[in-house]
Amino acid sequence: MKQELSIVLSGEAGQGLQTLEDFLVKAISKSYYVFATQEVMSRVRGGNNTLEIRISNNPVAAYRSHIDFLYLLNNHSFYRVTKRVSDDAKIFGEEDFLSDEERDQLVGTFVPFTLNDYAKKAGSVLFGNTVLFGHIAGMLALDQDHCHALINERFSHKKDKILDGNIKAFKTGYELGQAYQEHHDLQTREDEPLMVLSGNEALGIGALGGGCNFISAYPMSPGTGLLTYLAGKSNDFGIFVEQAEDEIAALNMNIGAWYAGARALTTTSGGGFALMEEAVSLSGITETPCVAHIAQRPGPGTGLPTRTAQEDLNLAVYAGHGEFPRIIYAPGHMKDAVELAQKAFYFADKYQVPTFLLTDQFLVDSKFQMAPFELDAKYLESSIVKSTEDYKRYTITEDGLSPRSIPGYGDGLVKCDSDEHTEEGTITESFDVRIQMNEKRLSKKDLLMADYQYPELIGPESYKKLIVGWGSTYGVLKEYVDQYGDGETAYLYIKQPFPLHQDIKKYFDQADTIINVENNASAQFSKILLLELGVTVNQNLLKYNGEPFSIEEVVAYMKEV
Repeated sequence: MKQELSIVLSGEAGQGLQTLEDFLVKAISKSYYVFATQEVMSRVRGGNNTLEIRISNNPVAAYRSHIDFLYLLNNHSFYRVTKRVSDDAKIFGEEDFLSDEERDQLVGTFVPFTLNDYAKKAGSVLFGNTVLFGHIAGMLALDQDHCHALINERFSHKKDKILDGNIKAFKTGYELGQAYQEHHDLQTREDEPLMVLSGNEALGIGALGGGCNFISAYPMSPGTGLLTYLAGKSNDFGIFVEQAEDEIAALNMNIGAWYAGARALTTTSGGGFALMEEAVSLSGITETPCVAHIAQRPGPGTGLPTRTAQEDLNLAVYAGHGEFPRIIYAPGHMKDAVELAQKAFYFADKYQVPTFLLTDQFLVDSKFQMAPFELDAKYLESSIVKSTEDYKRYTITEDGLSPRSIPGYGDGLVKCDSDEHTEEGTITESFDVRIQMNEKRLSKKDLLMADYQYPELIGPESYKKLIVGWGSTYGVLKEYVDQYGDGETAYLYIKQPFPLHQDIKKYFDQADTIINVENNASAQFSKILLLELGVTVNQNLLKYNGEPFSIEEVVAYMKEV
């Protein structure tokens, strides 16, 4: 029997898949390892979307192509998933949800499932998703009391009739789903309770842990979820929230807030960040910190606005005119999403540089499990100093860091200038001062290495083949090494792709073969490895159709290496 299940629900935008996902993942997480991701073809009502939930006897955080149980929720929900269905799959749905042609080519076993009829018997067709919740809960033998509590929490503000109807609908589905318990051998996990978080929620928690008290953004999916999360926490944590008139204004507000003493964040996607480049340079020359979250999606232009990609690494590395240092973090799992978001504020403040959190649609919108941990209060500490009467904002120092004060904090004036400037902060045309100031700013790149976020090596230490990846490929590459590895292949998870520390070159020097894995077409990180470390990648596994890597794709590719 199966020690893992992949359950896919295929329906349309507006059918409540997100609410159903919340119910299922919270309920399943109490008993099993679980991961959930939505394949969003459309955020417009009527467009087809799918939700995949993976349940396993082992920790899981990656997309799987193979489907074990498929739920069809309308008559145009099968065409996109036909290649993912195999002979052993169970397909639930109304008889007329399959066309004659689809039925003739069908693999797997079709099980008539009259969802609307079951929902109506419980009191309303609107209870359909609760029937589905119950069906899957029965299949997995989930704790019914816990499931009832989730329903009560969700509908407690509704009339008793609505609450009672949802409980009845759940029980109906649960009884039907129990018939499929024999189709798997999932074992209840016995480790500590795990939290369920989306990437946006993890980043938001990290931002709060880093002292974020100002967010300015112009909405752009998939980065808007972080704005929504922090706006919902604004009263509890004293966050000033501003929906800017455009992307340029958003980052300029961010820089202005840091200048005044706030810890500010801007969230966007690649298309929005492209418009912010002038402001990035403003941060660079004024040495005013800023933190920006870039949730990647396929480009160029509007591209595929609801899909995933890792196409903006070069954009983050080279954004802005002129030369100045920056920090780029790319979390691959929830703990790092929290910790790197927290650190982004601290190190932006400490080194007075623009700092970027580089994620993607797959990471920010999927739901992962994470063990609870305590945040380090160190990252709330500020590097702001009190000014004296003779304060010079850009004092030349031995290490290149000028003491940063803010207006009104002390007796001095805090003068900043977007032109080249003197130590006092006034405009200059002096060639000599230009050289001094440019070298002062650039020298901070060496300082940044003292706080480099080192990569994590997963797999055997005596490896011959080394897979390298950054950001959201973490889940699938870790699963490959842990579950399918050949004993001589390791995975190097890069969490700070720029700038790179020379110390990590040793990982590449040991390998006979280096395989770079990225969701882009031009192997962007391979080029950064060559530029920063002189490392030449032997092979690149690239995917750029808007989907994340599936575990099957990685396994198949590595068999050929």
